[in-house]
Amino acid sequence: MSSERRNQQYQGRRLFLLFCMGIAAMVLVWKAVCLQVLDKEFLMTQGQARHLRVVTLPAHRGMILDRNGEPLAISTPVESVWVNPQELASEQQRIPELSRLLALKSASVTALLASRADREFLYLKRHITPALAAQVEALDIPGVYLQREYRRYYPDGEVTAHVVGFTNVDDVGQEGLELAYEDWLNGEPGAKRVIKDGKSHIIEDVESISRPNPGKDLTLSIDRRIQYIAYRELVAVMQEFKARAASAVVLDVKSGEVLAMVNQPSYNPNNRQQLQRSAMRNRAITDVFEPGSTMKPFVVSTALESGRYQPSTPVATSPGWMRVGVNTVRDVHDYGQLDVTGVLRKSSNVGIAKIALSLPAENIWTSLSDVGFGVQTFSGFPGEASGLLPHYNGWNAIETATIAFGYGISVTPLQLAQAYAVLAADGIRRSITFLHGAAPAQEHRVMPAAVARQVRDMLEQAVGPDGTAPDARITGFRVAGKTGTVHKSVAGGYSDKQYLSVFAGMAPASDPRLVMVVMVDEPSGSKYYGGQVAAPAFSRVIAGALRLLAVTPDDVPLLQTRKPAGEEPA
Repeated sequence: MSSERRNQQYQGRRLFLLFCMGIAAMVLVWKAVCLQVLDKEFLMTQGQARHLRVVTLPAHRGMILDRNGEPLAISTPVESVWVNPQELASEQQRIPELSRLLALKSASVTALLASRADREFLYLKRHITPALAAQVEALDIPGVYLQREYRRYYPDGEVTAHVVGFTNVDDVGQEGLELAYEDWLNGEPGAKRVIKDGKSHIIEDVESISRPNPGKDLTLSIDRRIQYIAYRELVAVMQEFKARAASAVVLDVKSGEVLAMVNQPSYNPNNRQQLQRSAMRNRAITDVFEPGSTMKPFVVSTALESGRYQPSTPVATSPGWMRVGVNTVRDVHDYGQLDVTGVLRKSSNVGIAKIALSLPAENIWTSLSDVGFGVQTFSGFPGEASGLLPHYNGWNAIETATIAFGYGISVTPLQLAQAYAVLAADGIRRSITFLHGAAPAQEHRVMPAAVARQVRDMLEQAVGPDGTAPDARITGFRVAGKTGTVHKSVAGGYSDKQYLSVFAGMAPASDPRLVMVVMVDEPSGSKYYGGQVAAPAFSRVIAGALRLLAVTPDDVPLLQTRKPAGEEPA
């Protein structure tokens, strides 16, 4: 082939190649124009559909505070580990590493992922520590992510557990006031639109959809200091008398507010793995018992109100027992001739039975109903029991007598405290509340003021040297109260070996500020009378509470002369 012909072929191929390259360049330029200009909106939409996400902004739960602003329940931010089983499927070899870090069994995690393989979201471990969350993030395993949540923390643990309650892992109230005020405490989560990268990390905030609304704080009537004293003394009672259970309630007479409420056994709401249903019950509100002799003051008030009796009216109790139909009512001793005050001071069953049988049953029932027996206190606490007050139409003679000394009727510790608060408030019944300063207490006069004061004066003698509860006295303060020692109901009747020890009282007696009820279930050993078991706990708790509240002593002249009284059964 000649040189000229080869040169022509070369020039042709060169021009063809340049033409093809030019065409390709024009196609690329056109494609770039299409992507950047003509199809921009479509491509952005497609990209955002793959990486634009709406994420939830958690809202923390409102705090629960005591009456002085001290925290009883707070929410702290924590991280939870979640996985996308579809993404994690390609990283099976790293599952043992992740499982060891989270203290989970590798086989269990593998089985869980396999059973949820069609899902895109699965919690692996909730509420881990910040340090552990940092280690999980450092692993950088595809399909493993962290999510911000809130965990409830209770600074006082067992001390306030029965009142405050607790939330579940999703921060929803399950018990106590956490449950009762769920709508108030629970916040409303917000939302925002973000762009995430291929590892689901947020790389840009696009817009805010809604702001999170945190829950509202709840201020309780509970005084954390008095609550602790009551808890400490109840634990001491349980240990000293090897009791089965115990409850205590402290009320502010002037406002109807619950200042303290404790139970034993208790539980730690910060450790949900160890929760036991039997220990979670707020026995002071949900459990009922026969109140025994603590019921006698209200029968006496009925007698005084009838006009047929005065504190000095004589009542014959000899020979220490009496027949009521085929049944026998007995006293511990033959007290002989007593007056009405003496019936309370010595806690005579015979005396109070005679008084009750001389009165219309309807009057007794009305008096007991008026002070709150047989109905809820409407405190707002979940699961509150109403107790039992049988209607007087069904009473026969023995039922009238036994109800007079506290058998055949059932009450909660809170109901009994409310009833004694009526005596302390000169006959006014106030509504019970767990909230501080929310609204003025509702008031109803249910007993003449003069009658309430007379009964209160009698109850002062019940804690005197000749009464059933000298150990309830407090140096510098006048105290009024009544003991109860109750045989527990068992199959076939009442036990001779199982008791409830009860004390209900108030201080200072001249102008009561505080009312307290202590109930101890099945104290063991030789001491089981209410005056031996429950009354000393009342004295120690109320003495501390009066000091903390700066209540003025009303028994100052006797501060230097009073001597501790010896132990006397009640």
